[in-house]
Amino acid sequence: MSDTQTLIENRPPSVAALFLERVAATPDAEAYRYPVPPASGQGPDEWKSLSWAQAAERVYAIAAGLVELGVQPEQRVALASSTRVEWLLADLGIMCAGGATTTIYPQTNEDESAFILSDSESRVLIAEDAAQVAKALQKRDELPELTKVVVIDPAGVETSDWVTTLAELEQRGAAFLEKHPELIKERVGAITRDQLATLIYTSGTTGRPKGVRLPHDNWSYMARAIAATGLVTIDDVQYLWLPLAHVFGKVLTSGQIEVGHVTAVDGRVDKIIENLPVVRPTYMAAVPRIFEKVYNGVAAKAREGGPAKYKIFQWAADVAREYAKATQDNFRRTGTASAPFGLAAKHKVADTLVYAKLREAFGGRLRACVSGASALAPEIGYFFAGAGIHILEGYGLTESSAASFVNPGEAYRTGTVGKPLPGTEVRIADDGEILLRGPGIMEGYHGLPEKTAEVLESDGWFHTGDIGELSPDGYLRITDRKKDLIKTSGGKYVAPAEVEGQFKAVCPYVSNILVHGADRNYCTALIALDEIALLDWAKEHGLAGRPYAEIVAAPQTVEMVDGYVRQLNEGLQRWQTIKKFRLLPRDLDVEHGEITPSLKLKRPVVEREYKHLIDDMYAGTREA
Repeated sequence: MSDTQTLIENRPPSVAALFLERVAATPDAEAYRYPVPPASGQGPDEWKSLSWAQAAERVYAIAAGLVELGVQPEQRVALASSTRVEWLLADLGIMCAGGATTTIYPQTNEDESAFILSDSESRVLIAEDAAQVAKALQKRDELPELTKVVVIDPAGVETSDWVTTLAELEQRGAAFLEKHPELIKERVGAITRDQLATLIYTSGTTGRPKGVRLPHDNWSYMARAIAATGLVTIDDVQYLWLPLAHVFGKVLTSGQIEVGHVTAVDGRVDKIIENLPVVRPTYMAAVPRIFEKVYNGVAAKAREGGPAKYKIFQWAADVAREYAKATQDNFRRTGTASAPFGLAAKHKVADTLVYAKLREAFGGRLRACVSGASALAPEIGYFFAGAGIHILEGYGLTESSAASFVNPGEAYRTGTVGKPLPGTEVRIADDGEILLRGPGIMEGYHGLPEKTAEVLESDGWFHTGDIGELSPDGYLRITDRKKDLIKTSGGKYVAPAEVEGQFKAVCPYVSNILVHGADRNYCTALIALDEIALLDWAKEHGLAGRPYAEIVAAPQTVEMVDGYVRQLNEGLQRWQTIKKFRLLPRDLDVEHGEITPSLKLKRPVVEREYKHLIDDMYAGTREA
């Protein structure tokens, strides 16, 4: 048996047990960094740290407080909060109490929040602030199982016999531990592999979300499998801002505990640019939209500098892509990431002019970024790779505990999601669907045996619903969602995500795009533009000072986007080309239910909302 197999197969039954091991091994090492805004509200945040021992003191107090409230093994404790250090401590506290965390996005409205609390039968809700408490209070009569609400930030919250604060819970827990000093060891020691650890509700495109049951062994396996890849070490600094209610954010916390490195945590997306040079991470994870925004921002800034500066950027971007493709191809053939002399010389010049500044904006120490949740356009990936910011795409679903595949470090291949984690099996079905089996696969959907049977076979194979291709040496490329693959009335199949990704690499102003064409005789697109980039563009084209919707409707804007659509079409098969498009009057967002909190497009919602625009693009055409 290899060292990797031994590491994974000898895993403890839970991440709670891993946490106890980590605290015992490196009690004084730094575990978490987190920002504290200045009391005056002015000036930069102060970053504070917790060692593993300090974190454990709070985690154990939370766990004991929950036990004192009556939480039993596998009983659900809901967490409705943005990404912050208290989320991590509370989640670990729930696990150390033997309970199971139910995650709720803070943006979730009161009706869906109440559904999740009710369906999960959550006994306790740990809420971030007054806004989250108010949702529970409004639906209290519908939540007979919910016995207590614990608020992290109590500003504006009136406590009662039903509502307490996290600080008070920790105080009660600490007092309880004095009387029962062996409580945590006993609770963690009693956890079994198949005991429920996490209940994550998937944000479905239609209907109510489904609760995905993930037992403790899923996370213990993920922690050990991530460590076995060698992608992270104890010396790393992770910048964690992803929503921890999402499985992608959650899996990163398990890997960190196993490896023992530092995590700087701050979920305020508007603070990312400000935080990067302060945190100076060595790695971070993000969704593709973040990399698209960075790329578009760099391109827009270069354009503002005038034609000469923009021309330099375009040249440097082309060199980056050419260099990345050449070095990756050479590494695949020879094991050396080299480029031809002439290209290497151009790359060195471009590095001085463009790439070095980009890396510095990321903090100057970034070895790699992990991208997941949806597909990254290859041209965006090649640009960052050539600029020295290696984006390691990965793949997984909530039902597979997030990380089923990840690109290996130096041997990564842009446009693929890499190889399966050690211990995970993959095969491609006859219709192209990706099937997975392994210790990361869910137990099933909560209370929905029929839905579980639709995707999970009796021998453990999970049907992902994604279409993909495996290379001879095991690299996976995702081509589309099985249910999103469309067939035109002419009988041709089109993968919308592939076309959409290519457009995002071509047009620096796009925020979201939806390609439509199922049962139609040609493809069309709904396009939403990035407001910040568009307003900057408007200043140079006689539209300064006008509102977003008015700029979008201007002939100059339509003409500009049309140019990018024609550029896109040049690289597509005839049946894939976009014959018509419409610009949306505003960007798509979570609040209107058009994209998920992980920034995935909800196609049925968008197509339903803008049906009049789609119908208009097909008016007067004969449908086969």
